[in-house]
Amino acid sequence: MDDRIERLESLVALQDRTMEKLSDQIFDQQKQIEDLRRLVERLAKKVRALDEEIESSGPADVPPPHYNG
Repeated sequence: MDDRIERLESLVALQDRTMEKLSDQIFDQQKQIEDLRRLVERLAKKVRALDEEIESSGPADVPPPHYNG
């Protein structure tokens, strides 16, 4: 009976360690996700700014000066 109890206690301790490791991994992944989200937001702002700059610079389909068409 004591062997069974010790075995169960050992399994519970192993599960506790496993859950702690998983919790740490989830925490690290959440931090990475937040960092990536901020990076994507910064990049999206830069792309929007470039789009606005391109739109405000005039039409892009102006034929070159040597075109006589």
